[in-house]
This record gives sequence, C-alpha cells and structure tokens, in this order.
Amino acid sequence: MTDKISTRNSRESESHDNTTRNKPWRPVKKLETPPPPPGYEYRWIRESYLGQEDRSNISYRLREGWELVKGSDLPPEWELPVTEAGRHAGIVHNEGLLLAKIPTETVEQRRAYYEGKAASAKEGLDNTMFNEVRSNSQYVKYDPQRSSQVSFGKTK
Repeated sequence: MTDKISTRNSRESESHDNTTRNKPWRPVKKLETPPPPPGYEYRWIRESYLGQEDRSNISYRLREGWELVKGSDLPPEWELPVTEAGRHAGIVHNEGLLLAKIPTETVEQRRAYYEGKAASAKEGLDNTMFNEVRSNSQYVKYDPQRSSQVSFGKTK
C-alpha cells in the first residue's frame, strides 16, 4: 500500500471568512437614501407622475434651492439607480423621483418663513373670531386654547 498525500483543504483553511455573518433580511425601503453630506439634507422630488413629465415641479424645486444629486456624489457603498440618458443623465432616480439635496440653513430659513405665515394666519383667525357676532346678537364662544374632547358612548 502506498500512502497518498491528501490534497484536500479543510473548510477552515479556505479563503472564505468564518467570522462574518450574513446580514439579517429586512424589507426593502423604496426611498432609502445614504446619510447626507454635512450641512445638507436629502429629499426625493417628483420628476414624473403617471408617466407624464412634471417639469414645473422640478423647476420650482430648483428655484427653491434644491440641487439634484449625481450618482458619483454618493458614497461608494451606496449603489442607487442613475438615469442613463436625457436631461437628468447621471442623476439618482427612483420610480419617477429624483434625489435632491439642500443646505440645512436654507431648510431652517424656509421653516421659519412658514412658521411665521402660520402664526400670522392664527392671529388673523383669533382676531376674526373675537369680533364675530351671530345673527341673534350673541357672541360666538371661542376657545383660544384650541382644545377639544371627543367622547364615545353615553354621557355621564
């Protein structure tokens, strides 16, 4: 009998890594984005709706300060679909939406503007409600706290 030299390698000696585990399965998030660069926020904006191009929405968002994100701007570990040809070639897209970024300072200015508009509208409503009189000359009861209660079933 001749001794044969075994050329088989054990599983431990193979090149695959035994210390890493498979990532657990999770449902796909359709509008997942990578973390934005410092000082920016990401948002998906509508490019088309029901197959019809929505140029006015894109134009409005660009005038508002949004910048379209190119696939080359993303971190290498993020591979999102990119438009191959056309007006938005190289831009990250997902089912009729384009990925855009905006500086956080612009977001804060926009938020402050709309909070001011809402406060102005609330003040106008308060002034109108306090001055309103019903047709039978009774004042309208108005709760400036804007609290309400909903109850179900029999009243006590």
